[in-house]
Amino acid sequence: MKELVSVSLENEMDLILAYKKAIKVAERLNLTISTQTTFATAVSEICRGVIEKTDGGVLSVGVIRDEIRYSLAATVTFDNDVIYSPAEEGFLYAQKLLPHIQIINDPGKTVIELKIGLPRSSRINPLRVNQLLTWFRDDEPYTPYEEIKRKNNQLNLRAEEKDEELRQSKIINEQKTEFISIASHELKTPVTIIKAYAQLALAAGKEHGSTLMQSYLSKIETQSTKLTFLIQQLLDVSKIESGKFEYRMEQVDLDAYLHETLAQVKHTIPNHHLTTDLTCNREMKLDKLRIEQVLSNIIGNAAKYSPKDSTITLRSYCGEDNLVVISVTDSGIGISRENLEKIFDKFFRDSEVIRKYPGLGMGLYISSKIVHGHGGRIWAESSVGNGATFCFSLPA
Repeated sequence: MKELVSVSLENEMDLILAYKKAIKVAERLNLTISTQTTFATAVSEICRGVIEKTDGGVLSVGVIRDEIRYSLAATVTFDNDVIYSPAEEGFLYAQKLLPHIQIINDPGKTVIELKIGLPRSSRINPLRVNQLLTWFRDDEPYTPYEEIKRKNNQLNLRAEEKDEELRQSKIINEQKTEFISIASHELKTPVTIIKAYAQLALAAGKEHGSTLMQSYLSKIETQSTKLTFLIQQLLDVSKIESGKFEYRMEQVDLDAYLHETLAQVKHTIPNHHLTTDLTCNREMKLDKLRIEQVLSNIIGNAAKYSPKDSTITLRSYCGEDNLVVISVTDSGIGISRENLEKIFDKFFRDSEVIRKYPGLGMGLYISSKIVHGHGGRIWAESSVGNGATFCFSLPA
């Protein structure tokens, strides 16, 4: 059947709409007024019986071509778990009005088909059918109810499209996370082996190797260390995305822990001065390795974006609501106001920074998740050209 109009059958208001649309199709096919009324009445009787049983029926009205001629046809379709028999009152009445009416049980759905042959005077042909399709597509709503219904259908369609976009986006994101996890695991072992052999070669080469060879091996070790760090970040992102990021909380003396951690971090920024101002010593619970990761990320960024021989200052102070606040201040390039809200987003990097400084934009994202996992908050204060202060709070 070549569908010209359709109506979703949800309530009694749709009966009026179904009747009017059936009349209009018959009218456009040049049928007599009595034939128009007969066809539309039969259609509405079937629709009435279906609406009483389900709000999921759909009426379609159009033309169908048999071997010899065209017929005006209508189908009412609904789920086959709805029981509808030829003994229904509406079906029996429609049978008296139209020569052809039948119930077709297809897989998953039931179709009631009504059909009436078109006279030669209707002058129907493929070109005329296409003209009717265009006319009904552009036709104005017949009632205010239909206008509201059309708008609701458009909104539902948009909502479905958005839901599908979100579903596809979720699938892609899950696949990406899975790929990152697999790739990171696959890379971790060979990189670790390369680094280990470089260290062994360096140790053996102190006695037998040339200075140039020592230099090459040292560079291999350095780059292997960087690659290992990058792989670990990818693994952390994968764990965060899949909800497998775990914490091992233990009781620590905050000042002692910070001094111990900074002693390790100092070796990673040999061209900068690291000072401290600790004024809130507390006994508190935290994951030592994860908070060390936060401090390494923030202090490492401070060194990356600050001039050589500049000072980086780590402070701690007691905040409100029994919180301890830890901050790291540098004298680097600073951050624009518009980027302050974005810097903790996954993979975010400023377009100007990308040209001059390496990185993938994962460190601050991971740090923010670690801090939030501890029940704290992380933020930054900065302006372009005036350095930056990164702060995070932890419950004491």
